[in-house]
Amino acid sequence: MSFITAIGTAVPRNCFPQMQIADFMASALQMNDYDHRRLKALYRTTKIAQRYSVLTDYDKNFSEYQFYPQSIDLEPFPSISQRMIAYQEYALPLCLEAIENLKQDIPNKGITHIITVSCTGMYAPGLDIEIIAELGLNTTIQRTAINFMGCYGAFNGLKMADIICKADSKAKVLMVSIELCTLHFQKKMDEDFLLSNALFADGASAVLIESEGQEKSLEMRSFFCDLYFEGKQDMAWKVADFGFEMTLTSYIPKLVKTGIKSLIDRLLDNAGMTNQDIDLYAMHPGGKAILEAIETALEITKEDNKYSYEVLKNYGNMSSCTVLFVLNEILKNTTELDKNKNILSCAFGPGLTLESMVLRIN
Repeated sequence: MSFITAIGTAVPRNCFPQMQIADFMASALQMNDYDHRRLKALYRTTKIAQRYSVLTDYDKNFSEYQFYPQSIDLEPFPSISQRMIAYQEYALPLCLEAIENLKQDIPNKGITHIITVSCTGMYAPGLDIEIIAELGLNTTIQRTAINFMGCYGAFNGLKMADIICKADSKAKVLMVSIELCTLHFQKKMDEDFLLSNALFADGASAVLIESEGQEKSLEMRSFFCDLYFEGKQDMAWKVADFGFEMTLTSYIPKLVKTGIKSLIDRLLDNAGMTNQDIDLYAMHPGGKAILEAIETALEITKEDNKYSYEVLKNYGNMSSCTVLFVLNEILKNTTELDKNKNILSCAFGPGLTLESMVLRIN
């Protein structure tokens, strides 16, 4: 068996109301009054109240825009190398804050493995090595980096940790998911970019996975993954000259609605469970439309999805670490009466990939 024994989360200090970000984007895109009103309507429909960024610019007029350390030349627009310089500067401190918020004495926990998850930046020597150095961990720790998988990346990190713990009862795995999505703002009027600029935010989460459970830990019971090739062109993520570009069409919720019921049926069948065995839901809040599509397909209510809506409202979509924020909200709100309740969790990403898992409150 394997258990999530602690979750820590962190967000940058810069918090921006959603409608201030809309005004910034309209200024950056030099929108006329009509397009500005349409953009603000789009931002309102997201049901996001605020988002966090490592940058300080998103409540300014674009004319005041600094975009990363002022030592970087910003003409004509930040290149991929400039954005990666910013990622390297800002990612590690946020990871360390998330680890600190685990409320565990990590150096004395005998960490044997470290897994890093990110799709918004990379460099080498990377975050895994920097975390080991900063925390004074054993240099013989086994390291795994999971990159560029998008919003479902944390599931692959958890699956890797699950395999490790089942193979070695003494294993203690530290998984850190860090996403700085706002570094990849795109100054383009394409519908995909307008939508992604309206949804994504920055955040980090640290998770401790062990072979033995503790009070209020989560047993990882079962995983299941599938591909839905019809959505291959509707959700994509590529490295371009001026940042990482997200393709995210309005067709995605329809694809999720079509594919998720079959995915969940097979997940539960593999776990020897039925829909009636599920008590709580931790769905990746990729957007309001995606959560609504899940509710329709699985015949669940907004109240069932309340933790996902709460994270979406307060943080936006932080890509891979977002579902870990949802699980953390569930853990923070559990009582003795919730012991042995089952949690269904899902996330979606390029492919179109559908990831799912069942966890049980210990």
